[in-house]
Amino acid sequence: MNKHEQWHLSPEAAERYEQVVARYILGPWAPLLVDAAGVSARERVLDVACGTGVVARVAAERVGPNGLVVGIDLNPGMIEVARRLSAPTGCSIEWIERSALDLRLPDGTFDVVLCQQGLQFFPDKPRGMREMRRVLSSPHGRAALSVWNSTGCYNSAVGEALAKYIGDEIAVRFCASRQAPAKGELERLAKDAGFSRIAVQVRKLDVHLPPPDSFVLEHLAATPVASVIAAADPEIHKRIGAEVHNQLQSYMDRHGMTFPEETYFLLAGCD
Repeated sequence: MNKHEQWHLSPEAAERYEQVVARYILGPWAPLLVDAAGVSARERVLDVACGTGVVARVAAERVGPNGLVVGIDLNPGMIEVARRLSAPTGCSIEWIERSALDLRLPDGTFDVVLCQQGLQFFPDKPRGMREMRRVLSSPHGRAALSVWNSTGCYNSAVGEALAKYIGDEIAVRFCASRQAPAKGELERLAKDAGFSRIAVQVRKLDVHLPPPDSFVLEHLAATPVASVIAAADPEIHKRIGAEVHNQLQSYMDRHGMTFPEETYFLLAGCD
């Protein structure tokens, strides 16, 4: 996968994505992003590259039954899973299968645009940012986006294990989600798209994952390298899990592993 390729998942991998990635890796960050955007009751919110909807569902709780939440994702498997999951009680979410580069929504439709760990996959980031700005209302519209600011100790360990036992190409594909714009590029993208009051912050969180011996394989089954991993010998599976366990030994506790993660939050407004 090169840096411009989309994050495509099979329907089965999308199911696992919700169970593993959305729950353990992205889920803890979702309320923080919604908080950073200041989402409140009755607002209109668009979740771009929504995946299986972990951010959209948090946003729906905040806007309540009189608000509006729309989730958009290019991947049909992700949208299918999102539609099957229950929205918060009394709230509704509209799910649309569509590219972030061509939202096909009216200008000024939303108060808030959110995008959690999606921007790094846009093949045309300036266009994606312009689309987000276009659909925001002025002068109170605002956007909150997150992208990883490093590979992180867990993904690094998994990537090294994949390189060792599967191959470098698969390791690169797995780590592609962590190849994101740096602070300066985020600021430039937002400015060029017409945003104002731009701020890029580093947010930190201790992430807890189950024991890596089994979790790593479950995680890999929820990524674009799932088919390659599934075809590998079961002994290779054991070695990958054991390798990650050994590399992250210092983060182990009785229930799994807990380690610090960091991400950039890009916050921007519309004058």
